[in-house]
Amino acid sequence: MIYNEVLKDPSKFNFEIVQLGQCLNDTPIKASEYIESDERIAFSSQVKNIIHQYETKRCLPSFEKAGPRNRIFFEPLTTKAAIVTCGGLCPGLNTVVKGIVKTLIEEYGVEKVVGIRYGYKGLTSEAKTKPITLNSDFVDQLHSKGGTCLGSSRGNQSPVEMVDQLIEQNINLLFCIGGDGTLKGAQSIANEIMKRGLNIGVVGIPKTIDNDLSFVEKTFGFETSVEIATQIITSAHCEAESAEYGVGIVKLMGRDSGFIAATSSLANSVVDFCLIPELPFTLEGENGLLKSISRRLEQKKHLVIVVAEGAGQSLFSGIKERKDDSGNILKEDIGNLLKDKISNYFSSTQSPITIKYLDPSYYIRSVPPVASDAIFCYQLAEHAVHAGMAGKTNMVVGHWNNFFTHVPISLATTERKMIDIKGSLWRSVTSSTQQDI
Repeated sequence: MIYNEVLKDPSKFNFEIVQLGQCLNDTPIKASEYIESDERIAFSSQVKNIIHQYETKRCLPSFEKAGPRNRIFFEPLTTKAAIVTCGGLCPGLNTVVKGIVKTLIEEYGVEKVVGIRYGYKGLTSEAKTKPITLNSDFVDQLHSKGGTCLGSSRGNQSPVEMVDQLIEQNINLLFCIGGDGTLKGAQSIANEIMKRGLNIGVVGIPKTIDNDLSFVEKTFGFETSVEIATQIITSAHCEAESAEYGVGIVKLMGRDSGFIAATSSLANSVVDFCLIPELPFTLEGENGLLKSISRRLEQKKHLVIVVAEGAGQSLFSGIKERKDDSGNILKEDIGNLLKDKISNYFSSTQSPITIKYLDPSYYIRSVPPVASDAIFCYQLAEHAVHAGMAGKTNMVVGHWNNFFTHVPISLATTERKMIDIKGSLWRSVTSSTQQDI
């Protein structure tokens, strides 16, 4: 895994944050404690790894610590900030928007804040709607609403054209809320800005419901997704338990990483089989899923299967690969495949079975965040503004070892974070499910 590579040779990974220039302005915010430039958060929290770095005279990989600085780069009264939300919906989007707006206006005194409509498309000539003015009154109740007040979209736009639009609209600070694709777009914008020698900051806030960004322990919306998913699993279990040889199938988000499926299965320990993209499985044979289901039904008379949307894709053969507007490979419907295969298998053996299939994906991603997630959203937003006003750019706000951090976008998008099937999370899942596939 990439994290092991960092410990082996940290020199291959750049943890440094790009700074637009000297911070010549006193900050208007009255913080009890300001972050100094030499405050950093160690990448590894294990003492043995830190000692190893010291003994081998290698640099200690570490993140710049997030938080307010006592000197800032941008003068608040001449700053015009913009916020854009991209990609799929995720619990907490509006809460992050609210946090950015309130921190900019009420903490820093920035008077001009706008929202770009419908993703990066709103920063091109194709935009059919103008940016909207954002203020404290506009965002007052946003935290209680799902979705995004700015709208969203997918697709790859020209960084040259987007920077032209930033210049035309006098925007000098851009906040990009999104996942891997959004952040890569933000990086291309930042690179174009640097190529032109402009003083425009670009700061990302990590929105990926799958929690699959590298060097970021947790992304907003994930905790809410797990909370709601556990409730759906309870419903599936209720349906399965109430039928003769009942099977409940729940399909959850997770195109390439099974964190929601695994964590939800662990949070609600009625799950008998958890299927994730990181671990291939077969249907047929003595060790295949169908035989395992049959054995479990003989023991319990009912069972629950939780499957991530990207699991079992090798079971689809001869189907042409499809992609969405952002270039992501679209996954085939593993939930319906499982439902059909299980139904056919038990029909052929003339065994009674009742299957209930639940796909709550669109429901989960459109709900408002739970309280703990809403707090996390606001803190991410707050730290994004602190970083942006201090002239940090081409970075995303992260969370590591219980600290908020600054992570270069290039580092966060190195590769998709996946479940370590030899790690503690997956060991706990298999201990809970006792699955034999």
